[in-house]
Formats: sequence, C-alpha cells, structure tokens
Amino acid sequence: MPKTSRAIAQMPPSTMAALEKLGADLAVARLRRHESLKTWSQRLGVTVPTLLRLEAGDPGVGIGILATALWLIGRDAELSQLAAPEHDQGALDKDVRQAIALGKQRAQASAEARMNRRDKEGGEQ
Repeated sequence: MPKTSRAIAQMPPSTMAALEKLGADLAVARLRRHESLKTWSQRLGVTVPTLLRLEAGDPGVGIGILATALWLIGRDAELSQLAAPEHDQGALDKDVRQAIALGKQRAQASAEARMNRRDKEGGEQ
C-alpha cells in the first residue's frame, strides 16, 4: 500500500470536500457527454482505476491529470487564475494593513512636526 504524504494527511476537511466535489463534477461532465470510463480514461491517458480515483476526489491524483480532465471539458483556462496575485485575499489584506500602519505613522509624524513648529514659533515670540 502506498505511503500517504504528510501534505495529504494534513489536508483541511474543506479542501478535501472541494476535491470530492470537483471529482464528482468531472464525473457528471463525463456522463453528460455519454462517455464511458474506458473512453474517457483513454482520452486522459490514464487507467480506468486512476479515472475512478479522480472522480472520487482522491488528492493523490496528479495535478496534470486533473488539468487534462479540465481541458477535456473546456475549463482549463481557469487554472491560470486560481492563484493569481489579484485574487490572493490574504496578501491583499496584509497590504491593506501595511498601508493603514504607514498612514498612521505618517499622520503621527505630521502631527509631531506641526506641534514642533508651533512650539518653535511660540518660543520665538
């Protein structure tokens, strides 16, 4: 029996559920096209058992096989956007937090500079 990688063993349940849904959706796409497991697996270049694992949402199925399955149903273009920086909410949130902190620093420095000018102008009179 193959050893399960730590990455797969640590996969969050929501991610596993998403893979299972993706596999089920791919199975529906195959069935709606009236393709048999044998024909579809040949088009993918995999064995029928590998296709069954893909359709079951097995996280051990290679990403290349998944990408080819998406290509077969005309959905591979979305792959280039999955991790696009403009969709990386965690990084975007961090950028916003950094911008807010910088704004606060600049506002504080500006306020201190005004106070220093006032003190200086008040002391010269």
